Amino acid sequence: MTREKSKVSIFIDDNEYPVADLPAPVSFEMDTRKLTDGEHILRIVSKSPTGREGIRTIKFFVRNGPAISVEGLKESEVVDGTIPLLINAYDKGNQKSFLLEGSETPQSIPNWIWIMLIIFIGWAAFYLITNASL
Repeated sequence: MTREKSKVSIFIDDNEYPVADLPAPVSFEMDTRKLTDGEHILRIVSKSPTGREGIRTIKFFVRNGPAISVEGLKESEVVDGTIPLLINAYDKGNQKSFLLEGSETPQSIPNWIWIMLIIFIGWAAFYLITNASL
């Protein structure tokens, strides 16, 4: 006597047709290269042999395309006038060799480094002035 298994249907986003319709347990490899970059929802519907259904949804983000880095403008920032922007886009490549050129985004020097440099120069000047007579 064979025991009936639960059936698992896998949907991506709001598609009415499943990507896969398999008996449980399922081992499934999802190819994200076929999806657009951005937010997606994986919906798994399980149906038992008695007809009961269970649904699980998982939100995930796909980023197969080149990463985009923007320097000079932050998310939801209020701005006016002319804004200088530095935009860089770089890809993962074939992941067998590392490409150094274009893989890093140049950034401006953070404010805390300027503050530390000014404090150090001020301390050095104070030290030289107070101990110059020795």
